[in-house]
Order: sequence, then C-alpha cells, then structure tokens
Amino acid sequence: RRNQTAGEAASGAARASEHHAPAAADDADLSSQDWKAQLKLPPPDTRYQTEDVTATKGNEFEDYFLKRELLMGIYEKGFERPSPIQEESIPIALTGSDILARAKNGTGKTAAFCIPALEKIDQDKNAIQVVILVPTRELALQTSQVCKELGKHLKIQVMVTTGGTSLKDDIVRLYQPVHLLVGTPGRVLDLTKKGICILKDCSMLIMDEADKLLSPEFQPSVEQLIRYLPSSRQILMFSATFPVTVKAFKDKYLPKPYVINLMDELTLKGITQFYAFVEERQKVHCLNTLFSKVFPMKSFS
Repeated sequence: RRNQTAGEAASGAARASEHHAPAAADDADLSSQDWKAQLKLPPPDTRYQTEDVTATKGNEFEDYFLKRELLMGIYEKGFERPSPIQEESIPIALTGSDILARAKNGTGKTAAFCIPALEKIDQDKNAIQVVILVPTRELALQTSQVCKELGKHLKIQVMVTTGGTSLKDDIVRLYQPVHLLVGTPGRVLDLTKKGICILKDCSMLIMDEADKLLSPEFQPSVEQLIRYLPSSRQILMFSATFPVTVKAFKDKYLPKPYVINLMDELTLKGITQFYAFVEERQKVHCLNTLFSKVFPMKSFS
C-alpha cells in the first residue's frame, strides 16, 4: 500500500508539473514581449523629415539581433527605425569588416557606429575595446553622451579624453574600468605612449569626421596610434567628404573596406549653403547684414 501511495503521489506531481510547464513558457513569452511596454519613451519627434532620413529599406533595429539592453537604450533615445546610413552600416560593422562611409551630417551617422560598437563590447572584460577618434572636444563630448544614452542599460564604461583638460584626471580615470574611449588623437596618443592607455585589446577604431582627422594636424598622431592596436583591428571611417588624401590612408590601413556612399549632394535636402569671402574685421558686419535680410523685423548686435 505504501508503494502504491508513493506511486500515486509521484504521478500527481508529474501531472502538476505538466500542468505548470506550459504556463511558465507562456509567462516567458509574455515577458519577452512586455519589455517594450516598460520603456520610458520620449515624446514623438514631430519635426519634418527629409528623404535623407526617410528613404529606408524598411528594416527594424531588432533585425540586427542586438542585445535587448541595447535595444532598450535605442528606443528610449527616441529612435524608432534605422536611418539609411544606419541600415547600411550596422550589419556590416557587426561582421567585423572595415567601413569607409560617406553620409551627411544630421542623418544618424553617430548612432551608425555607436550601436555596433556597444553591441560588440564584452562588458565583463576590463579593457578598452573601442576607441572613437574625433577632431574636437565638443564633438568628443557629444559622441560620448550618445554612447552613454544608447548604452544606459548596459554595464559599459565610457570615457572622454581631449586636449586642454587635466591629464592627471585622465590618468586616474584610466586606472578604473574603461570599455569605450572617445577622444582627440593627440591626447589618446599621449596617454598610450605613457603606458596608461592600453590598447592591446582594442578591436575597433572609429574615425568620425575622418577628413579632418587625416589633415596634416592629426594624421601623424592617428597613424602612430594605429601601431598600438592589434593587427586584427577593425577600422570604421565616417565623413561627409573624403578628399584625395584619404586614398593613401585607405590603401595602407583599409585594403578592402566596405564602401558606403549616400552622398548625392553635401547638404540635407531643403538647406542651401553659400560662402561669403570677407576680411576678419568684416565678419560681424557681414553676419548682421545677412540676418537683417533674412529676419528684417529683428535686430542683431
């Protein structure tokens, strides 16, 4: 009788387990769908958008199999679908290929390289894995902020380093975990030469405003910096223009890049640019004259 009772109890437990298993699976499916409902989305962007950002292939960010935590940051940043430059760049960057990309400013270029950079970083590995080079302090601060906002749900440490700031503070910061470093070439090279910035595990180098980074002012520092990276490193170059000087650099460091060119003209549709050649002392007067023609009811001083 004891054996019979034990058998009946085991059978009952098995039936209970079978009963609860589908429910648990349903809960898991529900939670995998509900994460979007928990997002803190910003108000919709109602500004008029031109073809520069609307002429997409219809892809979704989820098509790239990104980490859920990264997707959460993307949507909470206000991005709904990838822009054309993001559609072209993200999947290629995730494969490890070098990229040479031309795209207009204001089309989502920064996120086009920040998203794959954040996706490829191993947040459990205490090492600099991505370096983003930019020509100015202002752009460095802006780019690092985008990285922090997109990666807000990831445990990725982002650091900014540029000339004109305390070198001591940067040295102290580099003794703490840093996964992604944004900076200007001279300062990053300085810290690397001192043995403070270790780049042996840096698998991705991103160059934004690449045309400026390959000017005589920056190119020597950029080329020296590349020598500290592993030979298997990936280089992504983004810019609105690529002068002839870029070709020699490309041939040397990016022998077979994936080329993206979304430039049929330099400026966003609906914007007209022109130059006024004036002496230094005439600049303010020139601006005042221009604004008075554009906004005749307002005065500028």
